[in-house]
Amino acid sequence: MKKLAAVLVLAIFGTLGSKSLAAQASGSPAAPLSIGETFTIPSKILHETRRINVYLPAGYETGKDTRFPVLYMPDGGMGEDFLHVAGLVQVSVGNGTMRPFVLVGIENTERRRDMTGPTDDPEDRKIAPRVGGSAAFREFLAKELMPEVRTRYRTTEETAIVGESLAGLFIVETFFLAPKMFDTYIALDPSLWWNRQALVNSAPGRLKERNGQSTLFLATSDEKGIVKPTEQLVEALKANAPAGVHWSYESMPAEGHGTIYHPAALKAFRALFKPAPKSP
Repeated sequence: MKKLAAVLVLAIFGTLGSKSLAAQASGSPAAPLSIGETFTIPSKILHETRRINVYLPAGYETGKDTRFPVLYMPDGGMGEDFLHVAGLVQVSVGNGTMRPFVLVGIENTERRRDMTGPTDDPEDRKIAPRVGGSAAFREFLAKELMPEVRTRYRTTEETAIVGESLAGLFIVETFFLAPKMFDTYIALDPSLWWNRQALVNSAPGRLKERNGQSTLFLATSDEKGIVKPTEQLVEALKANAPAGVHWSYESMPAEGHGTIYHPAALKAFRALFKPAPKSP
C-alpha cells in the first residue's frame, strides 16, 4: 500500500509539475495584435459601406499638437497591400529616410470597377462584370473619405497617393483629371494600356494646359504590356511638362509585376518624402 501511495504521489506531483512548466512556457493568453485603426464609411456616392484602415506614425499619440501629412492607398485592405506598405512606412520613418505620414488604406469591394475609367475597347470590358467607375471612386475620396480623415486625425494639408497596376492607372488618371486633389502621385507599374492607351495619347495636350504644382513618380517592372505605354508617357512628360510638374521615372526590369510594389515604393518614399535637414 505504501509503495502504491508513493507511486500515486509521484504521479500527481509529476503531472502538476508538468502543468506548471507548461503554464510557464505558454505565458499569458494570446491577444489580438493591433498595428492601427479601422473604421467604415457608409458612402452615399458609391452606395455601399467602405472599410478604411489607418496606420498612425510613432509619436502621434504623444505629440498632441503635431500634425502629419496623409498618404492614401487604394488596395488598402488587410489582405491586400496595407500591411506591407504600413511596414515600409514604419521602418522608413524609424531609420530616418522618410518623414512621418498617416497612412490611409481603402479596402476594395469591386477593385476593377473603381480603378478603371471609361473604355470603348471590348477586350477591357472582359476583365470584370462592371468597369469604368473611377470617377465615382474619386468623388468618394474627395467628398467623403478625405474630409472624414481630416476630422478624425491631426493632419496637414499635404496629401499623397500610392498604388500599383490598376491602382496605378487610377493614380495617373487622377493626376490628369484632378491635378489639385493630391500633392504627390506615385504610380507603380500602372496599367496604362487601358482604353487603348487613351491617357497616354492625351497626355501632351493635358500637360500643355497644366498649371500649379504637383509631383508624379512612375516605375515599371519587366511587364511588357506596361513598360511601353509608361515610357511613352515619360516622353510626353519630357517634351511637355510645365515647370510646376515635377516628375521622375524608375525602370526596374529586375522586378516582375508581382514584386515591384515594395522596392519601388521604397525608392519613391526615399526620393519624395525625405526628412527636412536638421539644423546645425
